Amino acid sequence: MLPALNHQSVVDPIVSQFLDALKSKGFKGEVETFYASRLAVATDNSVYQMLPQAVVFPTTVEDLTLLGEVCKDDTYQSIRFSARGGGTGTNGQSLTQHIVVDMSRHMQKILEINPEEGWVRVQSGVVKDALNDALRPHGFFFSPDLSTSNRATVGGMINTDASGQGSLRYGKTSDHVLALKAVLADGSVLDTEPQNMVDLDAISPTTFAETALKEVSAICKSKRAQIDAKFPPLNRFLTGYDLKNAYQPDADKFDIARVLCGAEGSLAFIAEAKLNITPIPKARTLVNVKYDSFDSALRSAPVMVEANALSVETVDSRVLNLAREDIVWNTVSDLLKDVPGKDMQGINMVEFAGNDETEVTEQVEALCKRLDVLVEAGDKGVIGYQVCSDLPSINRIYNMRKKAVGLLGAAKGAAKPIAFAEDTCVPPENLADFIVEFRELLDSHKLNYGMFGHVDAGVLHVRPALDMCDPEQEKLMKTISDQVVALVAKYGGLMWGEHGKGFRSEYGPEFFGDELFAELRKVKAAFDPDNRMNPGKICTPLNSADELVKVEDKKRGEYDRQIPVTIRDSFKQAMECNGNGLCFNYDTSSPMCPSMKISYDRRHSPKGRAGIVREWLRLLAEQGIDPLVLEKELMEKTPTIRQIFARFKNTWSAKKDDYDFSHEVMEAMNGCLACKACATQCPIKVDVPSFRSRFINLYHSRYQRPAKDYLVANIESMLPWMAKAPVIVNAFIEPKWARKATQKAIGYVDAPALSVPTLKESLDGHHATKFDLVWLQALSEEERSRYVLIVQDPFTSFYEADVVKDFIALIEKLGKKPMLLPFKPNGKAQHIKGFLKKFAKTAASTSEFLNQVADLNIPMVGVDPALVLCYRDEYNEILGDKRGDFVVNTAHEWLMEEIKHQPAREKNADSDAWFLLAHCTEKTKMPNAESEWGKIFTHFGASMEAVPVGCCGMAGTYGHESDKLENSKGIYGLSWKPRLESLPISRCMATGYSCRSQVKRFEHQKLFHPVQILLKFA
Repeated sequence: MLPALNHQSVVDPIVSQFLDALKSKGFKGEVETFYASRLAVATDNSVYQMLPQAVVFPTTVEDLTLLGEVCKDDTYQSIRFSARGGGTGTNGQSLTQHIVVDMSRHMQKILEINPEEGWVRVQSGVVKDALNDALRPHGFFFSPDLSTSNRATVGGMINTDASGQGSLRYGKTSDHVLALKAVLADGSVLDTEPQNMVDLDAISPTTFAETALKEVSAICKSKRAQIDAKFPPLNRFLTGYDLKNAYQPDADKFDIARVLCGAEGSLAFIAEAKLNITPIPKARTLVNVKYDSFDSALRSAPVMVEANALSVETVDSRVLNLAREDIVWNTVSDLLKDVPGKDMQGINMVEFAGNDETEVTEQVEALCKRLDVLVEAGDKGVIGYQVCSDLPSINRIYNMRKKAVGLLGAAKGAAKPIAFAEDTCVPPENLADFIVEFRELLDSHKLNYGMFGHVDAGVLHVRPALDMCDPEQEKLMKTISDQVVALVAKYGGLMWGEHGKGFRSEYGPEFFGDELFAELRKVKAAFDPDNRMNPGKICTPLNSADELVKVEDKKRGEYDRQIPVTIRDSFKQAMECNGNGLCFNYDTSSPMCPSMKISYDRRHSPKGRAGIVREWLRLLAEQGIDPLVLEKELMEKTPTIRQIFARFKNTWSAKKDDYDFSHEVMEAMNGCLACKACATQCPIKVDVPSFRSRFINLYHSRYQRPAKDYLVANIESMLPWMAKAPVIVNAFIEPKWARKATQKAIGYVDAPALSVPTLKESLDGHHATKFDLVWLQALSEEERSRYVLIVQDPFTSFYEADVVKDFIALIEKLGKKPMLLPFKPNGKAQHIKGFLKKFAKTAASTSEFLNQVADLNIPMVGVDPALVLCYRDEYNEILGDKRGDFVVNTAHEWLMEEIKHQPAREKNADSDAWFLLAHCTEKTKMPNAESEWGKIFTHFGASMEAVPVGCCGMAGTYGHESDKLENSKGIYGLSWKPRLESLPISRCMATGYSCRSQVKRFEHQKLFHPVQILLKFA
């Protein structure tokens, strides 16, 4: 039996008192001190881990000012803060042991767009891609680009002074900041704008904001010579306290926003920003140049820059090979074709863009002519190139490049490529030679690594592979950091060219020297004399005894190594999460993690759930409990009467104040829709449904299950009996009184009605129902080739019999003989609810039957993609080698093979498009599914368009559970509802039963399955 995990990190009483005072003063945001909530923000995209005391989620500028005003009370002198946005920092910038102030949940409004004057005003929690979606209809975009643009917030970009692809032309975030609204540690508000030095000299400061304006402007002016001498003349100029660009000597003006940009939240909270925006180029072309070595790609980059390219991005063979193994390669394989007889070891992605289409065309043609000569001569390592000018293709290439960070983290083995010296920046002309030495350095330590970056700006992303659970390799990280600092200094560069300092702040004094670093500390003291804002990052106030954070500080590996290796390996779907945060993708048409999209709660994301489960495993290890032993016992033994009694006692007789961390884990797991999108969309393949079902299985060894779970676990066994009297069953479940009673007694709403007539009745006398294994075995191979076996699923067979009937008719129209296999439970619902012993029994029984049928060598096809894919995924997981080799195809997989033998149809008179809204599990596990459905429709003379949607919010039984109804409705409203409102719903199709059921529930109209439409054209 799972033990209670009573351990939790107790919140400091002073912090609790402060939070109570904050709420009493009118704080409108949320405050969370749950252990799981704090764990969810204890990590970012770095190797570090720091557990905060609490997380607060402000809603307005007034909420932020309250933080400072309440702190003025002497009681709260120990209170400290760290601002957090998307949590995508690679160096622990937002991590703290104090209070996290998370801007991303509520402060995400776009306040004003002014296309006439070319600016936008936003709250700091707005996601970068969401901002560009809002600007696109006006013909503008916010140009600083970065690989995490679909989850990084504007506030985070400002705090790290982010930049990325295209920075030669578009610069860094600070180059686009017109004004900021910042809130300082005393609650004073600073509205920035360029100001005359004369006016600043006249200030008599009474607040931190006024003190900062007066003192920092004076430092920038008086120390100009030292600043000019130290700050390197790079495109990726120094991140953090940009004293060089804050003061404009020619105009004698000072812009304090430049100092705030890149300050990593160590000076103030960024509440709002006024940003300049850039017209979207009318013409864009990408030339993907292929090389026989990465060194050739690097040495070729300056030539590309000289060709007036907007940007030159490079990727090495390691990243390319990882991309080939990922779902993303399906989107770019036609754009990065292999060169026959050549080994592609690196690529340069060279983009040209502008408003003059003729000029862009001429630039591209000039480069292509030059490349043709190099390819023909076999010179400079160029082995080929491809050109693409359509925006979707360009975006697909860049999406692959953006995913490179996560793909490196997916490397096999205990050693994972990690971020700590991955954003070095040297003058571009020194880059190739610098990398030669960098490679020698890493090779001397016998490390694997991948490389990619912005070679036009001299920025290289290098992630050496280290096993951070190994204390010796953890020490090696510090050794290499020291060596890289020395190496970049040799080549006139920076260790932190793009991703900020964070825990690398310890190198600041060495880089700046004592005199200039003392001036930086004066800047910190002017803004934040009590060191309340993200203490330890960049620098500490002058005369403060507080220390800087260090590279050696506590890391995630220190906690992970407390978990035995066998358990880490078994739960690798959770353990290997590296915090890249792709699961925070705001895009509602992306299937990735609908529970995160609707809640904006980091606990309800794959990253959050993985971190919580890691801590759960660590706490079990701390108590000497092996979950693998518990799982084995649950699979092999039947619970005793005593254990059953104990479950009831633990559930209903526990003391009110008893704490068990497992309850917090269960809350996070209970919110998951088990859609499996994370298992393929996440570059690390964090598979929440896999470890979720294992946790639920163990959790309910201690706590009693709700009645509704038993209903779900046994529904497939009950359905054949219920289908014997569907009218009577429906009469009991359809009336309003029955629905209310079901909701109150069991917790289910909107239970679907059984099909009338049933599938059996609608096919009465049809040959499709006459399955006879022995008879089929007696047929010749040629005779069997005419048959198609339909694998029934509980949803379509018992709730949508018309879909199966129409599929049978379609198969017959195509000249085949369809035959229904006897209904065998699939068991997916048992897996979702954590009935793993039941699921293993179901999977074993069904696999045994399907393996027998597979010997006939007749195609087996299922209608519902989620359940077909269960045979491949969950069955393999629970049975391993015992699963056997049977194959069940989805309808579209079978049709793709079948149309090879069918003549193409003439274009149908009904030429209007049909619209496909694909099941999220189908399109994530089978990335070509939508395009293949399109090919099938085209073959039959029909037109089909795939509609980009995320999850519908039903997800099996999730949408029927009363405690999840509001979330289910909300998820449906994110993408499905608006898409259907913009389309003729009568011409919309959905492949998933759950999706069709959800639409029927909310729109009172049933969507077709694609096979039903194809029946009209076949």
